[in-house]
Amino acid sequence: MVQNKKIPERKCVITNEMKPKKSLIRVVRNKEGEVFVDPTGKKNGRGAYLSRDLDVIRKAEKSNVLGRTLNVEVDASIYEELKQIISGKHNEK
Repeated sequence: MVQNKKIPERKCVITNEMKPKKSLIRVVRNKEGEVFVDPTGKKNGRGAYLSRDLDVIRKAEKSNVLGRTLNVEVDASIYEELKQIISGKHNEK
């Protein structure tokens, strides 16, 4: 019998939809309080997930949901980086 591999799912903090982890973007706050976008989804720290959708990013920016979820001030550059990733202009480090 073939075991179906379970696909890890996470909830988007804006839409509250459960989606496969790979289809979401993770934003992380580490122990030092630094906030950054985690394209790999593997970095240590408190993570919040957002759908890969410009409207979702704009809503997150307006409502400061990332700031509340991660208990930290989220810089505007984080939202800019998220928008660039979604529009395909971001180059992976």
